[in-house]
Amino acid sequence: MLYRLGVACSSFTRAFIPNPFIFAIVLTGLTAVLAITLTPTGPAEVVGMWYGGFWNLLSFAMQMTVILLFGYVLASSPPVERAIDRVARIPKTATQAIVMITALAVIFGAVSWGLGLIIGAISARKISQNCLERGIRVHYPLAAAAGFSGLIVFNCGLSASAPLLVNTPGHFLVDEIGLIGLENTILTGYNLVTLLVFLLVIPFVYAAMQPPEHERVTVDPEPPAPATENALAGDASLTGADDRSVAARMERSFLMSWAVVLVGLGYVAWHFWTNGFDLNLNMVNFILLLAGMAAHCTPIAYVQAVDKAIGACGQVALQFPFYAGIMGIMSGSGLITIFAAGLVSISTEFTFPFFAMLSSAIVNLFVPSAGGQWAVQGPVLIEAARNIGADMGQTIIAFGYGDQLTNGLQPMWMLPLLGVTKLRAGDILGYTAVMMIFGLVIFGAGVTLLPLIL
Repeated sequence: MLYRLGVACSSFTRAFIPNPFIFAIVLTGLTAVLAITLTPTGPAEVVGMWYGGFWNLLSFAMQMTVILLFGYVLASSPPVERAIDRVARIPKTATQAIVMITALAVIFGAVSWGLGLIIGAISARKISQNCLERGIRVHYPLAAAAGFSGLIVFNCGLSASAPLLVNTPGHFLVDEIGLIGLENTILTGYNLVTLLVFLLVIPFVYAAMQPPEHERVTVDPEPPAPATENALAGDASLTGADDRSVAARMERSFLMSWAVVLVGLGYVAWHFWTNGFDLNLNMVNFILLLAGMAAHCTPIAYVQAVDKAIGACGQVALQFPFYAGIMGIMSGSGLITIFAAGLVSISTEFTFPFFAMLSSAIVNLFVPSAGGQWAVQGPVLIEAARNIGADMGQTIIAFGYGDQLTNGLQPMWMLPLLGVTKLRAGDILGYTAVMMIFGLVIFGAGVTLLPLIL
């Protein structure tokens, strides 16, 4: 039954979900129309507000691009790939394979969404290939959907955009809410329990969507061409330097990389010793950088890995200015106040987190980035929460739950996974859409009922 539902959802999403950049353009136009219609703002003023906000989030856009890039590079490093190769030999049945892929994606997604995304993609391909070699038919599109699970839970974990941002000095809402520590957001008991429930339930939801064995689409049995030892170490033929030259030796020097890693680790240790568990976007990115450099061993190997991964970040950099422009229209025209009043009018202090989650889930379909969406929607939710007396930390968590939930319908963040698995978005969107139904129940209970208990 769940399999048939997944097929039906896939047909719909293939027909109606365009490229994410189209969403950014459409949402810009919709916001402009609403500003002109609902406020005394004229068309020329709207255009001025749009351009005025266009470049206001360049620093934040860079933080979001870097967290994806550094996570991607670490996940594709030789030690991580070797570990996945060993794990791929463990499953003895197709059900075990699906459960393992989902669990890996969720666990690493809770650490870093970039890391979870790529580890989920690599594990989906390698585990499916290894199983096929042993005569186990894993439905490959379902395995790829399971590998995307880290993006459905990342706002519960250590790379959650809004919680980390509001714990970063100088964030764009600091005048309204100040700094909100992680103990009030992702480290709360109700959030950790919600994450655990998702980890325990969703792998078996995906397993239940397996089609009959004769209907399963299997992975290409030919493994992707692996990187050579020389390429990873900085082959002179790739770098253009004489293998015996000073330049080539510096590029392949373990000492160069480890000097940065050791000094950086020293600073990380000092930071946590003096500030407690003060984890913010900058610190997460710094740790991912150090871990990636250590995993790739040499400077040139890390550079080559970055060059290979940078394509996955292009649409992030492209779309952030549009989200900033939308924020400029909403704040400059007064739409933020109107939307906040509307949300308050249908909410109570108890129901507000659930409605905030639903609103975030809807907006995420048009602003497919937690960071860009927080820039647009964060001021609205904060204003509404202040008016209704809701808890700010719970409001931020509710935003994150909604944002991650509809990633199951939004193909933007699937692009790196699709590149690794060699599938189309339509092949997996149906399965992730079905998973969303269960996620709605888990996250809805997690943000409304659990805070009353824990």
